[in-house]
Amino acid sequence: MGAEKKSVKNDSAVENLIKKYKKYNLSKVESTALSQTPYELLYKPAEKIPVVIVDNFPKLGKLSALRFIEWVQDNPGGVISLPTGKTPEHFIKWVKHYLNSWHIKEVAEDLAKNGINTSVKPNMASLHFVQIDEFYPMNPHQHNSFYYYVNKYYLKDFGLDPKKAMLLDCAKIGAFGENYPLDIFKDKKVDLTLRYRIPKNYIEKFQKEAIYRVDQYCTEYEEKIRNLGGIGFFLGGIGPDGHIGFNTRGSDHYSTTRLTHTNYETEAAAAGDLGGIEVSRGRLVITIGLRTITANPTATAIIIAAGEAKSGIVADSIQSEKNIIYPASVLQVLPRARFYITKGAATCLNERALVDFKQTATPDKSSVYRIVMNTAFNKNEPIDNLEDKDFNDNFGTALINKVKISITDLKQQTVNHIKSSIKKGLDEKNNEVFLHTAPHHDDIMLGYLPYIEQQITRPSNEHYFAYMTSGFTAVTNLYVAELLKTMLNYLKEKKFSALLKNGYFEANNSIARNTETMMYLDGIARKRVITMEEAQSRRMLRNAMIALEDDNIENIQQRIDELLNYFHTQYPGKKDLPYIQNLKGMIREWEADVLWGYFGFSKGSVKHLRLGFYKGDIFTEDPTVNRDVVPILNLLHEVKPTIVTLALDPEGSGPDTHYKVLQAVAHALKLYEDETGIKNIRVLGYRNVWFRYHPCEANMYVPLSISHLAVLEDSFLNSFASQKNASFPSYDYDGAFSGLARKIQVRQYIQIKDLLGEDFFAHNDDPRLRAAHGMVFLKEMSSQELLDLSQELKRSIEEM
Repeated sequence: MGAEKKSVKNDSAVENLIKKYKKYNLSKVESTALSQTPYELLYKPAEKIPVVIVDNFPKLGKLSALRFIEWVQDNPGGVISLPTGKTPEHFIKWVKHYLNSWHIKEVAEDLAKNGINTSVKPNMASLHFVQIDEFYPMNPHQHNSFYYYVNKYYLKDFGLDPKKAMLLDCAKIGAFGENYPLDIFKDKKVDLTLRYRIPKNYIEKFQKEAIYRVDQYCTEYEEKIRNLGGIGFFLGGIGPDGHIGFNTRGSDHYSTTRLTHTNYETEAAAAGDLGGIEVSRGRLVITIGLRTITANPTATAIIIAAGEAKSGIVADSIQSEKNIIYPASVLQVLPRARFYITKGAATCLNERALVDFKQTATPDKSSVYRIVMNTAFNKNEPIDNLEDKDFNDNFGTALINKVKISITDLKQQTVNHIKSSIKKGLDEKNNEVFLHTAPHHDDIMLGYLPYIEQQITRPSNEHYFAYMTSGFTAVTNLYVAELLKTMLNYLKEKKFSALLKNGYFEANNSIARNTETMMYLDGIARKRVITMEEAQSRRMLRNAMIALEDDNIENIQQRIDELLNYFHTQYPGKKDLPYIQNLKGMIREWEADVLWGYFGFSKGSVKHLRLGFYKGDIFTEDPTVNRDVVPILNLLHEVKPTIVTLALDPEGSGPDTHYKVLQAVAHALKLYEDETGIKNIRVLGYRNVWFRYHPCEANMYVPLSISHLAVLEDSFLNSFASQKNASFPSYDYDGAFSGLARKIQVRQYIQIKDLLGEDFFAHNDDPRLRAAHGMVFLKEMSSQELLDLSQELKRSIEEM
């Protein structure tokens, strides 16, 4: 009876929400999801598009899947348009799960509980599918083409009818006679000025004809969509610049299907799929337009976003008036438009953050510091200069009502936190064993290298550096090919003959490995490129022997020729064979060896774990205990650390490698403590170019001098040669990651200077603070605090 009453109560709440938001056509699935949150659907006037918030990335996929199924039930024969990439990972998994298990009792109960009528299984074959976008030109058989993706994950897995699918085969669109786009545009670069100018030669004449044919195709594609009544259900992600489809920042809100340029942010985001920014830069795309999405006034258009990294653009898109700077703002014209987002992605939605704060019985110190710091930032005044009236906004009023102490005391507590965090950052440790862990090989140095520099001056400290994945996806085919060519020249010129006779290249020769590192560093110091090349070629030959499982030089030379052909004929972005992944990973490992050689550490201090969950698939596996946790546990037993560092992802978003490594390290640390009884290990959480701390979230601020910043850039560019040209860059910065890290660290210093006032640094008694022009933020915690954090994230993901 109790369960029945609860069900009736829940049903009543759902129905009340549907009535309350009748104007926005709230569906039963959405009402059910909304009833489980403390939020309204929309907070006017700040928000212009309705929002539903879920806990995490998997739940985001589940909600999207449920709403999609509900729409299909209500609209058999409707027109759908679904996204590609990593964003819809859990959407796809949940749709497949429900479709394949529809008649299983537990699944039916789950569907019903979430607002689905289980008596009507959705007729997927009745739907018309519209592909959103594609790079042009593009071989549709490449596994990184969107054409391949929609065929595999939507047409095949969802049971859609291929005859009712409008797809973008960009190897045929624009073709005429025997002339095909991949032949006409051999470098895959399309010059749209040919639309308006006279061709200079025979090739350009063909290209101009192809462009006009693409334009005509786009016009007809748009017309077909309109003849179907327009898109009825649109699901899309949102790019770092706010792009939907490939409608980038500045796109006309009345744009239709077209061949167009993208922008740097979009090219950087696509670099991982296409095999590097060298490939994606300047590539054109065919995309449906913003007007294509909104043409049907009854369309359900949903944007999904996960993680704090998206919070800024999500807030701008939801809270701004209609503006071409924010493409998603066009959705304001659709009553059924929604943003489905995770809590992390909702961070910058002020009204919802206020709801969270008000519902907190006793706000934690971080929340208090955030409000005081943000007030100082907003007023452009140091904290000490803030007046009582500056706290008269919603957050300030809520804070004062919660904490029941004076504004003077609030300001002083926040200033004390900042100063104590700086003091911690200046503290030099003694007799500590550091285990620095990282998902990728440049994460540690980009996150907090100056702090390590500070600690290695104390000889009583020990340092170990553990890299959890092989990082092979960050190495381009062209880069490997150049290294192999150089190494092959050394072999052909017999320069390694003596070394080969003496057993120098035996796999377990650790002395030789250290010799290669020192030779490379000597080359850096003397600015002798030839010395650096020889050291790198020695390591490359050693790695090739291991990867190819062959130490016969004649065989190796023949295999190298085959590898060169492989790297020049495989399309960029294709998933490599395991032994190629191994070879690329060893290049990254060599780079890490060189980096720590800079600071006097030999091979024994640098550990490469190559955890097995990291395989280069678009949807990555979760870590497992035996495969991924036990190697970390064994390492903990080996080095017996007193301090462990790790990349601290702000939101457990599932597919992110940082998050998965965090879970594996936390699990291993728990097992280690259980087995040894040691409970006093300290943890330092860092972030780098992908995720950043708000100053209130960190409790250790490490001041950096200009020399620290110079060492960061110099050591990165000399050690991580595969990353020098930034083949897989951040969308925030067009250049090497070291430049972005420097930019972030300088900005963090400016934040602290703004909060404390310039005089704190300029006239400080400590010369390290007078010399400061950058700042690293770290979060120190106990091992138990880390375990609690990781378990909270894990529970939220498993509670689906």
